[in-house]
This record gives sequence, structure tokens and C-alpha cells, in this order.
Amino acid sequence: MSHVGNESDRRVDLAIVGAGIVGLATARELLLRYPKLRLAVLDKEPAIAQHQTGRNSGVIHSGLYYKPGSLKARLCVQGAAAMKHYCEERNIPVNVCGKVVVATTPGELPRLHELYQRGLANGIPDLELIGPERLREIEPHATGLEAIYSPSTAIVDYRRVADAYAADIRAMGGEVLTGYEVRQIANTGGRVWVDCPAGMIETRYLITCAGVYSDRMAALSGAPREPRIVPFRGDYYILAPSQRHLINALIYPVPDPAFPFLGVHSTLKIDGSMWLGPNAVLAFGREGYQRWDVNLPDLADALGYRGFQRLARSYWRVGMDEMVRDWSKQLFVASVQRFVPAITADGVVPGPAGIRAQALAPDGSMVDDFVFHQEGPVIHVRNAPSPGATSSLTIAAMIGDMAAKVFTL
Repeated sequence: MSHVGNESDRRVDLAIVGAGIVGLATARELLLRYPKLRLAVLDKEPAIAQHQTGRNSGVIHSGLYYKPGSLKARLCVQGAAAMKHYCEERNIPVNVCGKVVVATTPGELPRLHELYQRGLANGIPDLELIGPERLREIEPHATGLEAIYSPSTAIVDYRRVADAYAADIRAMGGEVLTGYEVRQIANTGGRVWVDCPAGMIETRYLITCAGVYSDRMAALSGAPREPRIVPFRGDYYILAPSQRHLINALIYPVPDPAFPFLGVHSTLKIDGSMWLGPNAVLAFGREGYQRWDVNLPDLADALGYRGFQRLARSYWRVGMDEMVRDWSKQLFVASVQRFVPAITADGVVPGPAGIRAQALAPDGSMVDDFVFHQEGPVIHVRNAPSPGATSSLTIAAMIGDMAAKVFTL
């Protein structure tokens, strides 16, 4: 990598790629541990938190869905408590609105009970298995045979959390450099060189938290390309004021084991609006937030990957259902009517969309747990989708522990 020095070149002890919530939390954690560290966070966008962090549901997850003993289970339960505590310290509004997971058919009851046992094993506070009467007290317009009630589930604006992390980083002497797109990474002579059009960054150590580009960042540094990231777009609708009274807070269906996403649910936002969604369809670009956003290299990358081809073969039927529902408001609303029958198509309006960076193994399985990978002077966050935002402080602590072991800070 040849480079002519210029004024925007920087020498630091540690560079972090990605100014989403995980990258910022990690930078903050390392500066708390090592106050003398010269640290810079790099992001290609003109502002922080532009992708998954700024476009997610805003839920502080309780840790219900994750396999007991997994990183997700442990880091989510601890992370939710840490997130609420941090927001309280920083005067960031949090609404502990609670959540119900509703079984609407007899066939869903065994899965609901299994989910309840999983939640208990994960140590979620105050979890209850409830019947129709109690469900109606919590959500008067919801219908179901049984439900799990998680009163500790909360909501927050993660953009505000990311802004607070960034303010902490700057207050401790770190830099958050926007407009720094990473083009190349070279590891030579005991230094890591990060080449950006805005300037060269010379660093002793590198951590990448690049979300939807995490596999590409890993490949740039010479790490394995697998697990590969495949982007899934999730579209939301918003309840119109005329039907806003029909839902109080968060209502989720029982997850379908035939499909690796949570299903369309209701999400109360911190501003009081009510979102319905998301669905989950292959995005035609890693930043393909609109149905018609097509990035041909990204699409070819996904379709040509054997892991995606195997996933598509396994889930083609539910995948087709999702694609059809993505274009049909009527079908989208029908999936919500299963648990709130009174909602009608004229009571919902199109809302925003987000992209989930989902790691896929070559055998076509979705990588279920968080994945971190260290090679030489570089640590990569390979897979940190939901509950990544909820767990950001505990993920950061874990990366801090890794860095303490393998880096000389």
C-alpha cells in the first residue's frame, strides 16, 4: 500500500472502524480502562449511527429468545440492566412499557411454554405466563390463548444513546472521525495501516465493528471471509392516529421455527408512535432501504454465496410468503390481525425500513450467536445483530477483556 503523507494522516494506538452503537460503546469502554489511549473511531458516513443503530426498533430486549448459556442470552440480560442504568445517568428517556408474546393457536402453545422456560433459565426478571383475562388487562384489544408477559422490556431512542457514547469518547480525549471510509487495511512492520480517502490512519491495533460490512472489513485485513453477511430488509408500517388506541405497547407473535426471524410485531416508539413490523426479505443492496434500491455487486455477492443458496432452498416457501407480503399491505395487516383483529388496512401507513446484517455460515445456517474473532493486532465483531444495541455496553466490556489479553495497551 503506497501512500504520500498528508495533513489528515493520523497516528493512534487504537482505531475502531464503525460509529454504530457497538463501535462507539467499545471505544468508550477502552478509554475508561486506558485513559491515556490515543483512540479514533472511523465511519464512512457524514454522521454517526446512520445504519442499524439509527433504524432499529428501539427495544431494550429482556433476553427471552436466546439459547440459555449463549453469549446473546448472557450479554442481553446484563446489557439491558446496564443500558437502563446508563440512560438514567445520562437523562436519556426510557419507557419500561413491557411486552407480551401471544400464542393465537393451540399449535403455538408448546413453543410458547418452551420460550417461557428459556426466559426463566436466562434470569429475566418478573416473567409471567398469563391467560386471556390477564392479557386483556394489559392489551385490551389483543386476542390470544396464552401469553408471556415481560414487564421489564423497555424502549429507548438508540440514536440518543449513540450520541451520548460519542460525547463520552470526546470528553475522554478520543476522536470520532466521520467521512472516513476504509478502502484498504495492511498489517506490516508491527503497525496496522488503514487507508481512507480522507487520510491514512496508522495504528498499533484495530477493532472493526462494521455491521453490514463486517465480513468485508475482515477480508481486507486478511481474515476469513466467512461467516458472510447477507442483508435482510425489514419494512415497517405506522399505526394511524385513528387506530393508535388499539395497542398499548409491544405485542409479539410466537416465533415460527420455520423462519429465523421474530415475525411482524408492534413496537411502541419513545415519541409515542406505534410501528408494526418488520417483515424480513433479502435486501438488494447492503444499504438497500427501499424496495427498488439495487446494488448489483452486493446482490451478486449474496446470490452467489453458497450459504445463501442453501438457506434459500431450505426456506424458499416462507421466503416467498415474505416477498409477497412485502408488496401487499393487505397481507401485512393480516399478520397483525392475528393478535389484534380490530386493526384495518386503512389504519396503517407506510413507515421506514431497516437492514439487519445477518451472518450466514457456508452450510446455509444463520449464525445464531454473537461472533468475535481476533487475528494478530485486529479484533473483528463478525456478527452482532439484535440484541446488539441492547447489549452494546456488555459487548464492549467483552471486547475490552479480549483487547486486554491480546493487545499491549
